[in-house]
Parts: sequence; C-alpha cells; structure tokens
Amino acid sequence: MALGTRRTALLAAGTAAVLALTAACGSGGPSRTEPSAWALTGGDEQTIRSSFEAWNQSNPDNAINVDFFANDAYKQKIRTAIGAGDAPTLIFGWGGGTLRSWVSADKVVPLSELVEDPATLTDRFLPSVLDTGVVDGETYALPNNGMQPVLLYYNKKLFDRIDAQPPKTWDELMDLVPRFRAEGIAPLEMGGQSKWPQLMWLEYLVDRIGGPEVFDAIAANEPGAWSHPAVKRAGEMIRELVEAGGFVDGYNSIAADSGADAALLYTDKAAMYLMGSWAYPSIMDSAPQFIRDGHLGYTTFPTVDDGEGDPANIVGNPANYWAISADATEKQQDAAVAYLTDGMFNDDYVDTLLDNGSVPPLKGIEDRISDTDDPEYLSFVYSLASEAPNFELSWDQALSPSQADALLTNLEQLFTGQKSPEEFCAAMDSTIEQK
Repeated sequence: MALGTRRTALLAAGTAAVLALTAACGSGGPSRTEPSAWALTGGDEQTIRSSFEAWNQSNPDNAINVDFFANDAYKQKIRTAIGAGDAPTLIFGWGGGTLRSWVSADKVVPLSELVEDPATLTDRFLPSVLDTGVVDGETYALPNNGMQPVLLYYNKKLFDRIDAQPPKTWDELMDLVPRFRAEGIAPLEMGGQSKWPQLMWLEYLVDRIGGPEVFDAIAANEPGAWSHPAVKRAGEMIRELVEAGGFVDGYNSIAADSGADAALLYTDKAAMYLMGSWAYPSIMDSAPQFIRDGHLGYTTFPTVDDGEGDPANIVGNPANYWAISADATEKQQDAAVAYLTDGMFNDDYVDTLLDNGSVPPLKGIEDRISDTDDPEYLSFVYSLASEAPNFELSWDQALSPSQADALLTNLEQLFTGQKSPEEFCAAMDSTIEQK
C-alpha cells in the first residue's frame, strides 16, 4: 500500500520531497561513488535519518548518503532508477511482488552472496516479518523499521459526543455513519487521491468475509480468482459505505502524503481513520497533546457476520525493508552490509523507534516496550502483529507492479461508482488472464 506506506509526508502529493542529509551524509544520489540509500519521509523517517547520521559519524570510510522522498513520488522514482541500473545501494521497499520483480531482473543481491552466515543478520527478527523479504528460500531484504499493521484509529472525544463505542462489527460501523453525520462530523477520513488508502478497505473486507485463502488464490494467479464471492461482496459493502456518506466529503481530493487525512482526526473533523500504524508517529509529531490527553483510540477492523476469516487476522506491511542493489559496486555493497550488521537495530535504533511510537519487528522486546511512555499502544501493536494467524502484505506490494497499478486504478473506479463490483472483479480477472 501503498504502503504502505504509506506515511505522513512533509510535502504535497506528487512532490519529490528530497530531504538530503547534510554534513556527513552528503547530498548526492546513486550516481555518485559513495554508497547511497533512498527512504520515505514521514513515519519512521527520523529513526532512519538519525541512524545514518550516527553511522556516518562513526564510520566515515563507510558513510552512506541518504535522500528522503514522499511515498508516491518515491515509487515512481525507484522504478525508473532500478530499470536504468541507477538504483541506490540500499533500496527501500515493501517486499512481496515488487521484490520478486527485482529478483527476477537480477537487480538485488541475496544475503547469502554478501555474508558468510546470513543468520547473523536474520535471527533477531520475528519470522513472520522476515519472511516478506524472502524469495524462493533466499533472503533478499531485511526489515528496517517498525511493524505496520493497519488499525482503525478513532477520536474518543467525538465518540463521547454521540455516546458511542468503537465498532466491533460491520453493522455497528454502518450504524455509526448517520449518527456522526447528524452531528456534522465525517464518520471516516481517507486520502483517496493517493488511491492506496482505499485498498485497506478491500483487503480487510475480503479477509473477514472469505479468509486469507481468497487472496492466496489471487496472488497465485488462478483464473477467475478475483470473481470469488468474497471479493464481490466486499465491493458491494464498499459501495454501501460510500453511498451512505461514510467518508469525508471530497475524500478523493485529499492526498495521504500531505498529512491532511490524519489532521482531520486530531482536529475533530472526522471520527475514524483506517490506516497503518505508521500513522501514530506522524500524529505524535503533529499533535502530541491529542495523544497525551488520551483522545486517540485504536482498535482492530470490524468483523463481518457469517465471515470465514479469523478476526485476529491483520493486513498491512510487516515492515519496510532494505535490499542491496546488484548494480552497486563491491565497495558500496560492503558498506551496506556493514551498516545492516552494526548500524541498524542497535540499542539506539530500537530506542528511537519505540520513543517515536513504532514497534520493532524483533524477538523478545516485551520488557523494553513496557518501559516506554506509551506501553499500552506499543504492546497492542506488538501483540497484534506477532500473534496474528495471518499478516497479509498490502496487495499493491504483494502483487506484481503492473497488476498492482491495475488494482489501484480499478479500485478507485469502484469507490467512485464508475465500476460496479461485478465490473471490478471482471477487470481484475483480465489481469490474470493476460499473464
């Protein structure tokens, strides 16, 4: 998702928010001779930024030049750079189908070719998160930030205003729509201009209705998989929610990269916000008092009556990942490995993540979480992600880039009513048949 992503950004949508690190980090891109990395603004940006600053100061011979980009701009830029053989040494990604496409094109290097014992790098991670960086049994990418399940955030003040509780079922969610509307409050906010936030609704509904097997068939390119009854029913429920006025007026003009969607929640304009846990650090940065005063609530996605999916299943991004470019020089690759070994997820890195409201995908950190300023929220995310029966990667990352593009385009047309649920299913089935 776009990811997710997925992430409050510092510039408006479509703008390449290039915030190059200064001094030790330099200002050049991958065309320079020194090792390089590209990453995203927002979310865990400060953790990654401070990590490279500390690394470069302590390791001037292996200094890594870092640039930061807004999410939507990054996805276009990295696709072009990889295709041109001009990718940064450390490639920021989400794993899944995009990573598989890089592997197929020989654009990234497996850890087994770079280190004698990959376990020295991999054993610290939760297996469910590490697995997203594995292709055909080889580890090509390592997690680089916090786990990112998608949560239903809500404004406790607005729920108190209408004397309501957060929805546990889909019917309860639908019942809340007219109640909030009657008070002049948008029930749900969404940055629809960015398209990928719409995907979280489809992902969760399909899983709640039909279980993970539905998307497993889609990811396996089984003919007709998109026409599964669970996909069609999910499309119908999305249309019902849109037509009932569930989303803020003009949601299709709001860009997720601008942070305008999250702002509607903490400025009391919208009651609920379906978003990855990367939203929390951004809200904490923009509206710390809102969190300190206990106004931010969070819960899991509602259940669906007669649904076959386990309510403990989650969707989102297990994390973001660093892969090492096959087009980098040996010296650049060595510097990247050194950073992944000693610079990433050291004690300072973990502390910074936790202080910023992100949960590292590491084994055995319960005690460290309990010592934070917000142990309740961080423990909720850690338990949700580490104990989920199924942690489904965002579909626009799990699928191939071309199919993901088609998915976001067709889903936008479903939300706007340009395509019916049946037409959406047929359009997506055609992406399988053409393979």
